[in-house]
Amino acid sequence: MMNSTSRRVVVITGASAGLGRAIAQAFAREGASIGLFARNRERLEAAKVEVEQLGGKALVLVGDVADAQRVEEAAAEVEREFGPIDVWVNNAMTSVFSPFNQMTAEEFRRVTEVTYLGAVHGTIAALKRMLPRNRGMVIQVGSALSDRSIPLQSAYCGAKHGMRGFTDSIRCELIHEKSRVHITMVQLPAMNTPQFDWVESRLPNRPQPVPPIYQPEVAADAIVWASHHRRREIYVGLPTVKAMWGNKVSRGLLDLYLGLTGYQSQQTDEPERPDRPANLWETVPGPYTAHGRFDARSKAFSTQVWLSENKWGIGALLAGGAAFTAALCSARRRR
Repeated sequence: MMNSTSRRVVVITGASAGLGRAIAQAFAREGASIGLFARNRERLEAAKVEVEQLGGKALVLVGDVADAQRVEEAAAEVEREFGPIDVWVNNAMTSVFSPFNQMTAEEFRRVTEVTYLGAVHGTIAALKRMLPRNRGMVIQVGSALSDRSIPLQSAYCGAKHGMRGFTDSIRCELIHEKSRVHITMVQLPAMNTPQFDWVESRLPNRPQPVPPIYQPEVAADAIVWASHHRRREIYVGLPTVKAMWGNKVSRGLLDLYLGLTGYQSQQTDEPERPDRPANLWETVPGPYTAHGRFDARSKAFSTQVWLSENKWGIGALLAGGAAFTAALCSARRRR
């Protein structure tokens, strides 16, 4: 899945801040050539400097993933500059923290256009180039909310459910065509990113990720790892595993639990500022980076991710240990 050069070519949407910025840094440490796609040029230029300081190359691509034509143009720019795209990461998102009955149709449409259709547009642009070459990988940045919805984020949950649905459909088609192109979805827990300072909100208090919270580097490293392995789906963090498997077992009980706790768990005790910026319709200026304001409460490591990435080695070690123990017991019985 490598380009003809020693550098892999990667495109990351939503790359100017938050998780996308952390993903860019993680790929840069491998020396990748990276197309950085987002709306805010100032932060993209800062991300480009970071990428190049870490050993990668970067191309700034200003645009909105809701614009399919601009996504296609960006893909063409990357291939003119760096060569064939090896990995495409659909990460761009937006949301609205609001009860559904206070949402407008326009807000719902905009979240869907960015979070769901943005991934569709990116996948179209990527597969257009990867399928004829019979190589490449598309990574969908998902969420535990792609399976287990929570209150106050109906548009975002719907978009992530949609992302999972169309990804599963494409995967079946790739199998039918015996294609070497791979598509995977990385399901994430609550992340410490700036989105909670700029996502549109009608909540009385400041929004927060539902604890426990993870640093974006945990997910970024898992995404880079996924780009080297042909896994169908990867769960990041034990809360993701619990939410998604718990939803398969007892959806009704989770509905009840989240109905009672889901409002409070998504808000801090601090009242929201009336002049708070929102990035739903246009980019919010400011020097936002990968991290949000929850560093003191965020985990920088996930044992679950480590176990998932090393499961075959661990399995072999356990099997070897069991065989050794059985042989030892057998030798003792023969004495």
